[in-house]
Amino acid sequence: MEIVAVVNQKGGVGKTTTTINLATALAAVGKEVLVVDLDPQGNATTGFGISLKRGHGTYEVLMGDVRADFAVQKTAIPGLSVLPASPDLSGAEIELVPMENRELQLKKALKSLSHKYDYVLIDCPPSLGLLTLNAQVASNSLLVPLQCEYYALEGLSQLLNTLQRVKKNLNPQLELMGIILTMYDTRSTLSAQVAQDVRSHLGSRVFNTYIPRNVRVAEAPSFGKPVLLYDMKCVGSQAYIQLAKEILRRQGALLAA
Repeated sequence: MEIVAVVNQKGGVGKTTTTINLATALAAVGKEVLVVDLDPQGNATTGFGISLKRGHGTYEVLMGDVRADFAVQKTAIPGLSVLPASPDLSGAEIELVPMENRELQLKKALKSLSHKYDYVLIDCPPSLGLLTLNAQVASNSLLVPLQCEYYALEGLSQLLNTLQRVKKNLNPQLELMGIILTMYDTRSTLSAQVAQDVRSHLGSRVFNTYIPRNVRVAEAPSFGKPVLLYDMKCVGSQAYIQLAKEILRRQGALLAA
């Protein structure tokens, strides 16, 4: 089981959109996929048409009140399930502080699911707090959506430093799966310049696929659907399909090595 934390401490860079649509693309090629909504905003939950309501969700799982497999909900997409966010998740950052082994809560919770899924994608909140730390400790790898804007590289260096600290102290298996450039505007020289700068600094750790700005991607959440279901033929959908293919190729190459 490959557990991937989709993480960036900046908001509005496409973490949830990437989580939802990459998960859908992986399920479409026959993978069993679980999305773990660890963001109190709950957008990865509502993005699949699941309502945010009181009950079993990531908050109850983190607090040890319920097993993860009891909280998982199936989506309308074959092979794709969601561990939804619940309203109380917003208090988890504070409530985790006094807990013993607080950074290991999600890792322990996901053990009961290890035999059920090929991929687990964790949608992280826009911060480097305890929820994101739990995601990094529970994961094999990090996927970093990076918006094509001027300040993109500044926050990225902080995130990569955090990755190294987590790897050294808490999770030696954690690796960077890659960086995906999002909100790429083909008409903008700025997007091209940012992409060039990121690739010159990080080389092959940046995916060849980029996610373009696309109105259909922006519209899809209001219908409670991934863009691949909302408009399969739009450029945004096709980009996420290509990203899934690139990830599977990279994973295959690693396994063969």
